[in-house]
Amino acid sequence: MTLLKTRRRRRPWRSLMNSEFIDMDDFFEDSFWLQTKGSPALNIKETDDHFEIELAAPGFSKKDFEVTIDDQNLNITAKRSTEKEEKDDAYTRKEFSYDSFERSLVLPESVKQEKVTATYKNGILHFDLAKKESAQKHQHKVIEIQ
Repeated sequence: MTLLKTRRRRRPWRSLMNSEFIDMDDFFEDSFWLQTKGSPALNIKETDDHFEIELAAPGFSKKDFEVTIDDQNLNITAKRSTEKEEKDDAYTRKEFSYDSFERSLVLPESVKQEKVTATYKNGILHFDLAKKESAQKHQHKVIEIQ
């Protein structure tokens, strides 16, 4: 009899319990921490008054993206295609490519959906999500007793 060491399978929902954002694409993947083909890298940063999301999508242009918010879901879809054709007397050469991806994030209830902005520059799609006033951390104030 031979004993084999096996790797314990990670359960994605355990790590999501403590996170305000839930990436539904990652939630249903077998390997939660591994980057899947066609799924761009994503960074999320929280400050006192807003969230910042950066999504790496080089090679696309602004017109290739469609970003929507449905209920509490931020949906990001990108599609692009290129086509190149060369004709000569003896031959015709035609090349084409098609790239696409979809990402979906469940937004925290603390996000003001009407204040979400997006910019695309140098291959990075950047989102700024303002927090509701009640969710913002307020400065610590000491009250003097008189």
